Amino acid sequence: QVQLVESGGGSVQAGGSLRLSCTASPYTYRSNCMGWFRQAPGKEREGVATIDSDDSTTYADSVKGRFTLSLDPAKNTLYLQMNSLKPEDTAMYYCAADWGWCRLNPDEYKNWGQGTQVTVSS
Repeated sequence: QVQLVESGGGSVQAGGSLRLSCTASPYTYRSNCMGWFRQAPGKEREGVATIDSDDSTTYADSVKGRFTLSLDPAKNTLYLQMNSLKPEDTAMYYCAADWGWCRLNPDEYKNWGQGTQVTVSS
């Protein structure tokens, strides 16, 4: 059973930056897909960015050029660097991992963290 623990959320003003972290345990856990998803109040969960075992990344159009996904295999930790944040980025951000096509569809992931809140004020 994999455990995903997110951290790094918080409150920032528009234009600010945050870095989210997601650590998978046990250390021996491996999957070919990891990613970040978000859910705003009253909205469905949506994909933000995913990475596969070849370090190929996929980003939602809404975050391209602003968010950067990276993976540190030595720490089994996934990072999401979020720059130029906008109020519409406000949401609970979830880390997910699984074996699959590494697409932005949250229905394709079975393993989820508890989430970390990101709030961007105007």
